[in-house]
Amino acid sequence: MPWPTTYPFFHVDQPEQVDNAALLRRLQRPEGPVDVVLDTDTYNEIDDQYALAYLIKNDEKLKLKAIYAAPFCNNKAATPAIGMQKSYDEIKNILSLMGRADLLDCTYRGSESYLPDEKTPVESDAARHLAQLAMQYTPGKPLYVIAIAAITNVASALLMKPEIRDRIVLVWLGGNALHWHDNHEFNLFQDIAGARVALGCGAAVVLVPCMGVVDAFATTAPELRENLLGKNALCDYLCNYTISECSGHKKIACWSKPIWDVTAIGWLLDGRFMQDEIIQSPIPEYDHRWGQDKRRHVIRYVYHINRDALFADLFAKLTAD
Repeated sequence: MPWPTTYPFFHVDQPEQVDNAALLRRLQRPEGPVDVVLDTDTYNEIDDQYALAYLIKNDEKLKLKAIYAAPFCNNKAATPAIGMQKSYDEIKNILSLMGRADLLDCTYRGSESYLPDEKTPVESDAARHLAQLAMQYTPGKPLYVIAIAAITNVASALLMKPEIRDRIVLVWLGGNALHWHDNHEFNLFQDIAGARVALGCGAAVVLVPCMGVVDAFATTAPELRENLLGKNALCDYLCNYTISECSGHKKIACWSKPIWDVTAIGWLLDGRFMQDEIIQSPIPEYDHRWGQDKRRHVIRYVYHINRDALFADLFAKLTAD
């Protein structure tokens, strides 16, 4: 079936009627095993690697159906396309360290650019696969989309196939806390149009904010050496890479490093790991602030991370045989 050249789109500034009761049902934390996909800019920082490994290590509850390489652009990648390809290669590296080459068959390259506007998707293998895969699910049994990068791939799939809105639950690490002084956060500001689609379309969203919430999920070199070093090849890689990156960039000897992306996995695993609440979906504005509209549909908003409990589980899972 050929893909259309024009797509319906969502009016994020004029909220449509959404069944909040149905959203609330989908926004309950799942108790049993669920199918998930991961959208990740794996080469951007070290935290994506922890998140990918942690997800794979929890395969008794989180059944991984696909991994999508997301675009990013910073000092590690001159363009979003380069960032996406480097992320794809780093996904393969982590899978090799874990002895999970079998997952290469469900790993897809994502967008090479960000959304040009709020109605035009960016074609990619990842976006097409997500649009097709999500159609196999239902509102009563949704696909869980864990996104820990710019939201381009997911927003593109929503624009390509708006019907998947009611068939997914999006757990996105993006934006800063609502109380933070600005919303200039890396995953969000790279593709504000995509963020407005994801948060404005009426999908079930669990929003995990960065500064003001997830920055509390930080570790140190002594803690990493104590808990990971010498345990296995993956743990050695994560420990040494993290310490090398932070030692090179931090201006002081006594540093801590947030391992941001693990928290998005943690939300699905156990209610002990964080606290959250139901709020109206905020609006990502182009001037790097959160807009508010009480007519908006509901989402689940994480406001606190139980740092010690989640790190204890992360270290236990990464070091397990």
